[in-house]
Amino acid sequence: QVQLVESGGGLVQAGGSLRLSCAASGLAFSSYTMGWFRQAPGKEREFVAAITWSGGNIYYADFVKGRFTISRDNAKNQVYLQMNSLKPEDMAVYYCAATTFAAIYKARPDKYNYWGQGTQVTVSS
Repeated sequence: QVQLVESGGGLVQAGGSLRLSCAASGLAFSSYTMGWFRQAPGKEREFVAAITWSGGNIYYADFVKGRFTISRDNAKNQVYLQMNSLKPEDMAVYYCAATTFAAIYKARPDKYNYWGQGTQVTVSS
């Protein structure tokens, strides 16, 4: 049974930082591209960042470039999202996801095989 479990969300003031973690089990983690998505109330789920199996290729949505950093530790079956300079508009439920599809599909939620349950990030102004 595949499980992706996010942690690290919470309440932070604007300009602050959070580090999200996603622990994976039940899958060949090092074979998957891992992505982070987010969904705010009333909005569609949107792509945040992705990292290929080796960490050799990393992709970010334009709105997080320079502020967020995605990384992975294949030995621990974990992927991380370091979020700095948080803004109120970053407030959302953040999800990690795993895909075997090519990186060209990295921003498409429908191309991800597995999803976590999400972790809430709240940014106060």
